[in-house]
Amino acid sequence: MKAFFAFSGQGAQTVGMGKDLCDEFACARAVFDEADQVLGYSLSGVIFDGPAEKLTGTRCCQTAIYTMSCAALAVFRERYPEVEPAACAGLSLGEYAALFAAGAFSFADGLKLLQKRADLMEIACQTTVGGMASVLGGDPAVIADVCRECDIDVANYNCPGQIVISGEKKKVETACSILAEKGFRKVVPLTVAGAFHSRLMRTAGEALAEVLKDTPIAMPKVPVFQNFTGKVPADTAELKRNLACQVAGSVRWEDCARAAAGLGADVMIEFGPGAVLTGLMRRTIPELKRVNVNGKDFSS
Repeated sequence: MKAFFAFSGQGAQTVGMGKDLCDEFACARAVFDEADQVLGYSLSGVIFDGPAEKLTGTRCCQTAIYTMSCAALAVFRERYPEVEPAACAGLSLGEYAALFAAGAFSFADGLKLLQKRADLMEIACQTTVGGMASVLGGDPAVIADVCRECDIDVANYNCPGQIVISGEKKKVETACSILAEKGFRKVVPLTVAGAFHSRLMRTAGEALAEVLKDTPIAMPKVPVFQNFTGKVPADTAELKRNLACQVAGSVRWEDCARAAAGLGADVMIEFGPGAVLTGLMRRTIPELKRVNVNGKDFSS
């Protein structure tokens, strides 16, 4: 097996995620216990018992998905120690789990860094009125043109036929109307706390860049394709710059997925809640085998 490891992003969370892993595997329980200790409160309690409103909030959600994803990775590695990734990548906050999996930092250091990211993004959400929408089908160039016309941004290039736009809420609504008039078959406003991966997150990205200056990060032991460029960084300076720019920049997930698979992977293994990345890969490289590690019973 030549595997590409992929890690879930925000929006995949559900109350109770990872509980079966924690109950059955000591290695998973150790990850949740460490998260509680590092953060100084029972993150695992929120993950397992809710309330959903708290789990969904930006500050809790990002660390929760990271922790659950790393617990799933621990279980997989215990059961299949011979499987090493040819590459890693993660969707938005999932990039932090990808970097952990590739040896760029410890679980605790990644958790603390991600908590700071989440705090900064929550502040940006509270000081702006943002919105996002998913655009299905149509020409990506036309979507980008409409975004420029409406003074908003493309947040995600997820897969062929799925792009997410982001910016000031009223401007996103205007863009949705224009796209509908242009014949786009489905434009769906998203229920989100803010305009993620848009210029409204710029202050958060700039503040994160300052945090990253003093954060020890090693070069990954396997290639990690970063969202901001869709490529592997040349050095740690570029790696940190990409992490900071990713907050307000476009997530080029399709590029990451194609590049990682292009290294010869015959299977994508998705770690974390849900199966969003599996669905995106089905539309990107349908012939690539896909496996989800989101509970004690792995599915393909």
